[in-house]
Amino acid sequence: MAREEQVRARHVAIIMDGNGRWAKKRLLPRAVGHQRGVEAVRRVVHGARELGLEALTLYAFSTENWRRPEDEISDLMSLMKRFILSDLDEFAAAGVRLKIIGDYTAFKPELVELVEGAMAKTAHNTETTLAVALNYGSQDEIARAATKAAAKGPITPETIAAELDTADMPPLDLLIRTSGEVRLSNFLLWQAAYAEMLFTDVLWPDFTADHLRDALSAFTTRDRRYGGR
Repeated sequence: MAREEQVRARHVAIIMDGNGRWAKKRLLPRAVGHQRGVEAVRRVVHGARELGLEALTLYAFSTENWRRPEDEISDLMSLMKRFILSDLDEFAAAGVRLKIIGDYTAFKPELVELVEGAMAKTAHNTETTLAVALNYGSQDEIARAATKAAAKGPITPETIAAELDTADMPPLDLLIRTSGEVRLSNFLLWQAAYAEMLFTDVLWPDFTADHLRDALSAFTTRDRRYGGR
């Protein structure tokens, strides 16, 4: 039986997949799927806090997403701005700390300023950390971390881990991907080395706090041996 401290998840990450398919099934524009996806983010962030998670990491925009049509990228950025403007005060009051992983400075100055203001406003909150992956790719993150580690001395797993974007967060316990896809898509590859995985057919806009609760419940049944017996 796993030790009690191994059973309770502290840090969950989610690859939020299926917005486009959700919209296509309903003969709706893709942008509507992204809008419903933002509503799912709200539900899950509130659920994570109520369930006592210390950290929740969401894959919002990858380094590969720049290949998408320009109008879709613009819609995603507009949704991000509206999300911050509409929800920031509530998250701040609830003790949620906003963190960005990836190179968000690649976005337009207006969004960069908004993101940095949101991070500053919530910097001292300790209830839950909401990490949003923006312009993020795990291979790029590992390369950056290794470069920083090499500049300081010998490269070891420990020195690389200390330079990752998630270095100030608890180790990743559970990684969830929605929509039925079964791959990591360049997301938290280092952090996921011993994380538990859960793949669900639920499309992201339909994902709720109850789905998160069920995932955490399933996590408690996992026997995490970390290579041992």
